[in-house]
Amino acid sequence: MSQAINIQPPLQSRFGQLVSRTKGDKVIWALAVLLVLISLLAVYSATGSLAYKNYKGNTEVYLFKQVMFIFVGLLVIYFAHRVNYVFYSGIAKILFLLTIPLLIYTLFFGVSMNEGSRWIRLPLINMTMQTSDLAKLALFMYLARLLSKRQDVIKDAKKGFIPIMIPVAITCILIAPANLSTALLLGASCLMLLFIGRARVKHIAITIGIAAIPILLLVGAAVIRHNSSGDEAVVSKKASSGVFTRVNTWVGRVESFIYGGKEADNDEMYQVNQAKMAIAKGGLFGVGPGNSTTRDYLPQAYNDFIFAIIIEEYGFTGGAFIVFIYLVFLYRCIRLFKKCPYAFGAFLALGLSFTLAIQAIANMAVTVNLFPVTGVTLPLVSMGGTSFIFTCLSIGIILSVARNVEQLEGARVKEAGIRN
Repeated sequence: MSQAINIQPPLQSRFGQLVSRTKGDKVIWALAVLLVLISLLAVYSATGSLAYKNYKGNTEVYLFKQVMFIFVGLLVIYFAHRVNYVFYSGIAKILFLLTIPLLIYTLFFGVSMNEGSRWIRLPLINMTMQTSDLAKLALFMYLARLLSKRQDVIKDAKKGFIPIMIPVAITCILIAPANLSTALLLGASCLMLLFIGRARVKHIAITIGIAAIPILLLVGAAVIRHNSSGDEAVVSKKASSGVFTRVNTWVGRVESFIYGGKEADNDEMYQVNQAKMAIAKGGLFGVGPGNSTTRDYLPQAYNDFIFAIIIEEYGFTGGAFIVFIYLVFLYRCIRLFKKCPYAFGAFLALGLSFTLAIQAIANMAVTVNLFPVTGVTLPLVSMGGTSFIFTCLSIGIILSVARNVEQLEGARVKEAGIRN
């Protein structure tokens, strides 16, 4: 008698095993997948004309690259979330200490792009990496570790607050010369985490006051330069070089944000004006997927200003939906912070979620001209690169905390059932 043989497709079997081993907050998983799917549509639309020009009619080159980065990024999320988050506490100090010489090396020997040395070139794969992305991740691991260990003395300035602020200050100071906006956003995220970590408001206020001094100096320099003669101001913008190049760029961006300017003399104003045109064309429901015209004129349409392309094609409704996704992501991470029984995991998940949410807000604020032009990307939506991979790693670590919280809750439920 013949027996029926049930052969399950090996690929389907492996995929089912992979899904069954995927744990953690399902909403965060869904939001991450949703954002990368949106990035496929947005990046393909924003890079179509550029790919046609650079690759002799092949408009899918950047799309295939984005698919590759998404595939690698999802693998990074999966494997990072399978690691017990306690492991990240063990390597936090070592990783932080390694990033210090790496940031110093970037300042003096980094690859220069867009008037700044933010990148180092990775051997073998010939890709550039922003060392600030690694430094941010290492800092939040180390900061979560310090906060969890110094909760008893956190309100004491000498024993608690200052020792925690020293690594934050070192990292921000080393990042600032090449990428001031990233340093400011990172510092703001760290101070928010310290506030939630029960640090004294007085100590945080003093820190904000000290950090505000160079910002006020930049604003003052922008006002002075704007009030000087027009011809001399234009010459000074173009003549600065060397060490003062980035300072000149910062002053120019602040001046453009406060007073505006002529597109002919100001690249930032050109970008902002093109972004405004894209938003105006979008209206309530947009011009439709792939129908953007501003993408042909807007520099960095696939990266720093991709939110403008999304609004142009999907309208105010599409832009509001993106904002909603990031807000739900932040809410789920705050909820995870409340449920996590261990301080390190709670601070780690909240710190990483803060920096991603603040980065997203900053990117969108630049697009609608509520913030001076910066070089920050829209997390998981802008075209892939090492920044995309580090974002995926951060989400994987957050899901690692969620997975362990889920296991602890399951164990408690099971124990309560046995007792009853």
